[in-house]
Amino acid sequence: MSDEEPEQTIAEDLVVTKYKMAGEIANRALKLVVDAASPEVSVLSLCEKGDAYINQETAKVFKREKEMKKGPAFPTSVSVNHCVCHFSPLKSDPDCILKDGDLVKVDLGVHVDGFIANVAHSFVVGSSKENPVTGRKADVIIAAHLCAEAALRLVRPGNQNTPVTEAWNKIAKSFKCTPIEGMLSHQLKQHIIDGEKTIIQNPTDQQRKDHDKAEFEVHEVYAIDVLISTGEGKARDAGLRTTIYKRDPSKQYGLKIKTSRTLFSEVERRFDTMPFTLRAFEDEGKARLGVVECAKHELLQPFSVLHEKEGEFVAQFKYTVLLMANGSHRITSGPFEPELYKSELEVQDPELKTLLQSSASRKTQKKKKKKASKTAASATGQPSEETEAAE
Repeated sequence: MSDEEPEQTIAEDLVVTKYKMAGEIANRALKLVVDAASPEVSVLSLCEKGDAYINQETAKVFKREKEMKKGPAFPTSVSVNHCVCHFSPLKSDPDCILKDGDLVKVDLGVHVDGFIANVAHSFVVGSSKENPVTGRKADVIIAAHLCAEAALRLVRPGNQNTPVTEAWNKIAKSFKCTPIEGMLSHQLKQHIIDGEKTIIQNPTDQQRKDHDKAEFEVHEVYAIDVLISTGEGKARDAGLRTTIYKRDPSKQYGLKIKTSRTLFSEVERRFDTMPFTLRAFEDEGKARLGVVECAKHELLQPFSVLHEKEGEFVAQFKYTVLLMANGSHRITSGPFEPELYKSELEVQDPELKTLLQSSASRKTQKKKKKKASKTAASATGQPSEETEAAE
């Protein structure tokens, strides 16, 4: 996008339509992957399934606009148990096979004309109403879900980012969990997955000093990304191969190797500034070779596969929210079922309890309100009649 062009925002109906289209495809892709995740299923097959669906469905929209870019805005990643994020293996990598009881995080994104809808969801393989999740897995999933719900109520025009960070710390603590240190939720703009306004999780003292305070404004869009751990909340690169990269348009370098140049020009043509996976190239071997020089000279930024300590569990929920003039509008979310998770713990802070029991949208029909308050009520350990009365 050139500097002269005015930025397109959700003040325009067409932009909202594109976000919603991307959101609908992302939600369906997520459900497809979640439904297919059962014991003995390979993570690679799930990642391929998600990406194939996104490519197939985005090809069907705005068919006449031949120049319009659309497709994955973040490749399907399936990170299991103590793996924090970005696990999206290649055919040549060792695969991961799902087992009963695994805590699985599915993370993906879709864009239509550069307007991005991201979503991530956590669940436990083999759980059901008859066989609900208990113990630490239930604690961490409920904590992460409630953090995401709190953010939906706090990320409002006129509010600031710091109270969101504080709420996340308090909620996680009440479930004896910790937010993953330094993880960011980003503002989204056309073609930009990591906009300048951010919300930080569990910052170190230095990160707290360096992190910019920001106020949310009407017509902004955010990808709210919550990652909570049963452990210390420190994510490390454990040395697994990075398979997801994105182009950094601010960096320039004359690539020396032909394979690198070929790869880089294909990245520019097909993905522009969106994150992509090396799986998306016809010759995976050549892509693996070509990416080395591009990453070394920072033309491509890696999304490293991060891990918590073995034996811990990490849960993630991510959604995309449009800050419209008439209220917040969440366009992506996963199929969360609160009745599948039974924790002995609950949110202690009275203010946060009240916040979580309030309706997330200003103009919902009564029916939706009832459902939202019921969900929050069961999750915060309060009877839903009280919630109804509070509203």
